[in-house]
Amino acid sequence: MKCFSRYLPYLFRPPNTILSSSCHTEADIISTVEFNHTGELLATGDKGGRVVIFQREQESKNQPHRRGEYNVYSTFQSHEPEFDYLKSLEIEEKINKIRWLPQQNAAYFLLSTNDKTVKLWKVSERDKRPEGYNLKDEDGRLRDPSTITTLRVPVLRPMDLMVEATPRRVFANAHTYHINSISVNSDYETYMSADDLRINLWNFEIINQSFNIVDIKPANMEELTEVITAAEFHPHHCNTFVYSSSKGTIRLCDMRASALCDRHSKFFEEPEDPSNRSFFSEIISSISDVKFSHSGRYIMTRDYLTVKVWDLNMENRPIETYQVHDYLRSKLCSLYENDCIFDKFECVWNGSDSVIMTGSYNNFFRMFDRNTKRDVTLEASRENSKPRAILKPRKVCVGGKRRKDEISVDSLDFSKKILHTAWHPSENIIAVAATNNLYIFQDKVN
Repeated sequence: MKCFSRYLPYLFRPPNTILSSSCHTEADIISTVEFNHTGELLATGDKGGRVVIFQREQESKNQPHRRGEYNVYSTFQSHEPEFDYLKSLEIEEKINKIRWLPQQNAAYFLLSTNDKTVKLWKVSERDKRPEGYNLKDEDGRLRDPSTITTLRVPVLRPMDLMVEATPRRVFANAHTYHINSISVNSDYETYMSADDLRINLWNFEIINQSFNIVDIKPANMEELTEVITAAEFHPHHCNTFVYSSSKGTIRLCDMRASALCDRHSKFFEEPEDPSNRSFFSEIISSISDVKFSHSGRYIMTRDYLTVKVWDLNMENRPIETYQVHDYLRSKLCSLYENDCIFDKFECVWNGSDSVIMTGSYNNFFRMFDRNTKRDVTLEASRENSKPRAILKPRKVCVGGKRRKDEISVDSLDFSKKILHTAWHPSENIIAVAATNNLYIFQDKVN
């Protein structure tokens, strides 16, 4: 294709780069990014418990290039800090995950969760207000019924557009441990929430009861060998879901087999190469994210150094393995000392499942084309975020003589990391969260 360079599966440029102030607080750090099912809305959550929704601009005849730009649509406080007095434990307001529900009417619905509580939010527009009440005056004060001599029919008057976010359901008190995943089922009647040791199934209409479908907590906590790290429903089969563990394994479960899915249907694990065994092997093999492909045929997992693609019909090894930042293998000791080795990177598919994207350090993010086997490293930074500018591929130099356009592995900034990314469901538009900055890129259009 003419718009693609020979280096890239896709060329991305920023149609609209959303930057927050340089003086940010811990609460401003973006903790999750998610497009809705049409891609018209993009939601972000941060450590301060806020949800910011961006809406895509409609195409203008006068400015056709503006199509694709995202502007702030709504901002609301989803979660507040809480304190568990029974356990003397602070509950952070940080938004761990956001998941959209398919749009059924004029309103939008999304799930957001912190460590303990999942909330269902309704986001709707209002451009009219009722006037002419009989029992209230224009200021909203109640009138004396004895003074009412005539009855009026209330009317709707135009007003400035207002976007309202209201909590419709609050699903609480079901998790002893921190929630790491939520996933909406394909029946759109249920969803699941997963913490370190348990996965619960909820009905959207029932807030005071959930069904425990996975429980890996041992009778004696000293015998605990692994924890649940991520979970997701199959995109088409409402009875099937998958969850990953800190041991680098993936379990596929079928809810038709039993109410408690303590016995998996399939178990995906790659045998470890004894020659690569080290002190850090167990830590870097922990899976931080698991995603079904849109087709439902494949599973993608992200561990510390690699992204792997698994075929549901082959459990003994992945069909594809992509090295994200293998040059860090020699730096694992220092990464362990500064706790970076425990960072949880996410991964995403493009709309056709042909390209994979995931984050790295130094505000780099990686893209892998599954068909051509090409890969590219791109950077999300203020310096190269000028509108309509083409992103240039970046390369990391491991040793020897460094070229002008390369960066040394010793110069990487590990405080700048891209953990959260999202891909538009049908177009080549991506969202990349770099600390407190959100970058939106789209493919080059001639």
